[in-house]
Amino acid sequence: MPMTIIHPTISAPEQAAHDLQTQGYTVLSPSGVCTLAHCTVAGLEALKPSWNDLPPDQFLLDGGRYRSRRHSCFVVDNGTVKQTPHRGHWQPVEYNALHGGMVRLFEPIAPATIAQPSWTPLLQSIGQICSKVKGLQPWYVEAHQFRIDTAHGIGRPTPEGAHRDGVDFVAILLVAREHVKGGESRIFDANSSNGQRFTLTEPWTLLLLDDVRVIHESTPIQPTAPGGHRDTLVLTYRAGGFQERP
Repeated sequence: MPMTIIHPTISAPEQAAHDLQTQGYTVLSPSGVCTLAHCTVAGLEALKPSWNDLPPDQFLLDGGRYRSRRHSCFVVDNGTVKQTPHRGHWQPVEYNALHGGMVRLFEPIAPATIAQPSWTPLLQSIGQICSKVKGLQPWYVEAHQFRIDTAHGIGRPTPEGAHRDGVDFVAILLVAREHVKGGESRIFDANSSNGQRFTLTEPWTLLLLDDVRVIHESTPIQPTAPGGHRDTLVLTYRAGGFQERP
């Protein structure tokens, strides 16, 4: 029996900050993302080939071989975007029960990817929404390129389960979804049992979350044909600095 896909409610870019303030999340269509970032879908698509060159994640503690990734850090400040020296990714166990407490040093995002014309305005424009909600300030951004594949069976986009990231905002952009089922986005109010679920299916759809107000996860994916995978770009925005090991 075919799996029923629930599509998200799409908001206009000018509604994004209001959505974050009232419900803790917002979803923008690819055209909305392009309006927000003053770019084109073709410009975003120019980023996509780099997902074919992601090294395997060597830190998975569940024994899986389904995730590849790259990671780099930036500071978005009053419209400027500056890349920081390469650094490890760290989260406390309170936010990531599976991989918290580890300094995970991944391969950096390729310079050619960061040099694409759509990269900087994408980070800038999301930072502008964050500042509309929590005030103009520098945003410390960690960028993660993820590929979850199904070559060995089930792939898990969030092996840590429903979680918060310990930041202010989390932006999840679907880059590709090929020959898979599952991968449903689930969002829960951090202080109640209220929740939403839907599946991102169109490349360059943006799910933007207030990480203080909501908990999120993505359900496992399974292949429907050989080569099944799900690619995402995850950008976390944090005020005051990057998360650091004490």
